[in-house]
Amino acid sequence: MDWPALWLSVQLSVATAVILLPLGVLAARWLASSRHPLKPVFEAMLALPLVLPPTVLGFYLLVALGGESLLGGLFQQVFGHTLAFSFTGLLVASVVFNIPFALMPMQRAFEAIPLDLMDAARTCGLSRWRTLWRIELPLARRGILSGMIMTAAHTMGEFGVVLMVGGSIPGETRTIAISIYDKVQAFDMQSAGTMSATLLALSMLTLLVSAWLLRVPPALHQRG
Repeated sequence: MDWPALWLSVQLSVATAVILLPLGVLAARWLASSRHPLKPVFEAMLALPLVLPPTVLGFYLLVALGGESLLGGLFQQVFGHTLAFSFTGLLVASVVFNIPFALMPMQRAFEAIPLDLMDAARTCGLSRWRTLWRIELPLARRGILSGMIMTAAHTMGEFGVVLMVGGSIPGETRTIAISIYDKVQAFDMQSAGTMSATLLALSMLTLLVSAWLLRVPPALHQRG
């Protein structure tokens, strides 16, 4: 078992989930209630990482985070190194790639909240933020938790984007998925098998927990 790579993957997973928690909640709530004519366009853009090949997304992120880009150049001037091939750049790429995994369960949870509860909250004089905090977040908590779990688990097993943006730098960008690939290339099948079995068990556990969290009571699906 490559423990440094596993620990790096855990750090990346937790950091990605923490960053996407507030961003996902705000975006999901807006998408669930918005009637903006461009809403389908926004939803398609946010869901793009689901259908875009990881190497393609990784290539564009590598270009955007490299030293020749505006963002990468500014980061290099301030911190002395580029975003690409660093843990920070890996985190940025992970956040972008995991947007739909965090956002979709949250959006479905907010959409399941009955509209009459929102009308009642406005009638009682609750502000938007108090309504979000006291009514919407408690009712959407299962979708929010499911989104965070799916994000963390997907980050643990991501390969294409991680390899394109971070490479395989020990202790810096070599995640458990990259380590498995390296072990296979070195014909160390026993180590690769052990790490693969670990990821398989984590993935199965994630699906079971997520399925349980998404079993929202039927009454919450009735709108209006």
